[in-house]
Amino acid sequence: MRPHLPGRRAGTTRPTPRHRQRARFGATLLASLIVGVACGGGTDAGSVEEITVDWAYYNPVSLVLKEKGWLEEELEGTTVNWVQSAGSNKALEFLAARSIDFGSSAGAAALLAKINGTSINSVYAYSQPEWTALVTKADSGISKVEDLAGKTVAVTRGTDPYIFLVRALADHGLTEADIEQVLLQHADGRNALINGDVDAWAGLDPMMAEAELEQGATLFYRAPDLNTWGVLNVDETFAAENPEIVEAVIAAYEKGRLWSLENPDELQAILAEAAGLSAQVAERQLERTDLTTPAIGEVQRASILGAGVVLQEAGVIEPGVDVEAIVEELLDETFTSDLGDGG
Repeated sequence: MRPHLPGRRAGTTRPTPRHRQRARFGATLLASLIVGVACGGGTDAGSVEEITVDWAYYNPVSLVLKEKGWLEEELEGTTVNWVQSAGSNKALEFLAARSIDFGSSAGAAALLAKINGTSINSVYAYSQPEWTALVTKADSGISKVEDLAGKTVAVTRGTDPYIFLVRALADHGLTEADIEQVLLQHADGRNALINGDVDAWAGLDPMMAEAELEQGATLFYRAPDLNTWGVLNVDETFAAENPEIVEAVIAAYEKGRLWSLENPDELQAILAEAAGLSAQVAERQLERTDLTTPAIGEVQRASILGAGVVLQEAGVIEPGVDVEAIVEELLDETFTSDLGDGG
């Protein structure tokens, strides 16, 4: 088990209201941090000797930061450890275990984790993706959601593809009981589909793009609006005790996001190399990834709440849970209030 960082307290007790503790940092510090990153300046990390941040193929900006070292530059004097998340479920498991401080996930997956007791806040939107769809092989005979009745479907619970599958079923008069779920991590689900071990797969990019372009798979059901946002989550206690670190991480993310928008070919090359993808597959994933809206706000709230309501109606979330209240607890707008529409 990784020891607690200096300045942390053990356990998962909720901190005092976060807005009270962060008030002295506010918009002025965020603006100065962004300028500092651009100029190569660093942030005084105080007594925090190390932080652990995840990277993931489904979060291209995280790959840029890992490649460029901009977070290390910003957190001068603090060791930055990088850990791969293979899916939202893994990022959220790491956060629940406090083995990472910052983890990237889908917004609705973060909501489920929050409901299940993981002490996190979503503080930044790293992408608005269409990263999931329902996928099958061309010769499967499946062409619409209703065709999944009685079929085997590979899926990773606790992730946006799982939530997408549940919502797709509900929208077409089916439930989870009407299919046979085969629980696999994303890459294994893709392999099971291609090998003919399952009839369909709730896919995730970049594996989905690879299956589509190189392995003859078909995206038979797409609904971009059912994909919830890519959000950066932070351990709630860590954020309350170290808001300057959260500001610095977001400032570095902003540098990486803006660089990505200005250098799409280099972003594609970084993604392709990191994930072992062809240029065409990386390009397809990035075509489905919007990086223009980083601020946490109403658009994420509406998307995540919509998913939560459907999941409650489908029985995934208990009837007594106040979904709207937990969405409000999950989303922390204070760190991105000055980012506007992201430019």
